[in-house]
Amino acid sequence: MAMQAGEIENLIKAALPDAEVTIDDLAGDGDHYRATIVAEAFRGKSRVQQHQIVYKALGGRMGSELHALALNTSAPA
Repeated sequence: MAMQAGEIENLIKAALPDAEVTIDDLAGDGDHYRATIVAEAFRGKSRVQQHQIVYKALGGRMGSELHALALNTSAPA
């Protein structure tokens, strides 16, 4: 079962309320997304730590409801 882009955005924003989140459906199939996330919570964290924060926000949906999610994460400039 695929997730909707809005649901992904809502889950991320629930964990990172100040985040700027953009979700792109890469294949038009509701299964392959790219998320671009800019959040102060990422400042001083490695890329791996940033991605772990996002995966935690998704609550274990990666690999089940959400098949593929490319992440671009950063702290605000």
